[in-house]
Amino acid sequence: MNKLSVLLVAVVMVFATGFANAQKIASVDINAIFTAMPEMKALDQQLQNLQTAKQGELEKQGKSLQDLMKKYQDEAPKQTAAINEQRSQEVQKLQENLQQMYSAAQKDIAEKRDAGLAPLEKKINDAISKVAKAAGYEYVFDASTPALVYKAGTDATPAVRKELGL
Repeated sequence: MNKLSVLLVAVVMVFATGFANAQKIASVDINAIFTAMPEMKALDQQLQNLQTAKQGELEKQGKSLQDLMKKYQDEAPKQTAAINEQRSQEVQKLQENLQQMYSAAQKDIAEKRDAGLAPLEKKINDAISKVAKAAGYEYVFDASTPALVYKAGTDATPAVRKELGL
C-alpha cells in the first residue's frame, strides 16, 4: 500500500510538472506602467489641483468658524444664557456643515480619480491582451501585487510599454 501511494504521488508530480512546463506564463508590473504613462501624470496633477482647491475652501471655512467661535466666547459673559445656547447651536451646526464639506470633497476627489483611472486601466488591459496573444502567453500575472508569490516567468512589462509607446 505504501509503495502504491509513493508511486501515485510520483506519477501526479510528473504530470503536474509536464503541464506546468507546457504553460506560457508572463508577469507585468502594472504599477510601473501606470507610473510611466503621461496620462497618469496628468491625472495626478489634476487631482492635486482639485485637492488644493478643496483644501483652500475648507481652510477658509474653518478659519471663519474659528473667528466666530472666538467672538462668541469673548461675548459670552455679556450675553444671556438663551443667546449663548442659541450661539452654541449655531456653532455646532456650522461644525457639522464643515464636516459634510470635508466628506463631500473627499468623495469628489475619489470619484474624479476613479473616472480618470477607468480609461487608463482599459488601455493597459487591452495592451496586455494584445501582447499576450502575440507572444502566446496563456497567463499574465500582475507582478506588483502581493498575491504573486513566485515570479520566474517571462516579464512582459517591456512589451506592454512598447505597445503603449512608453
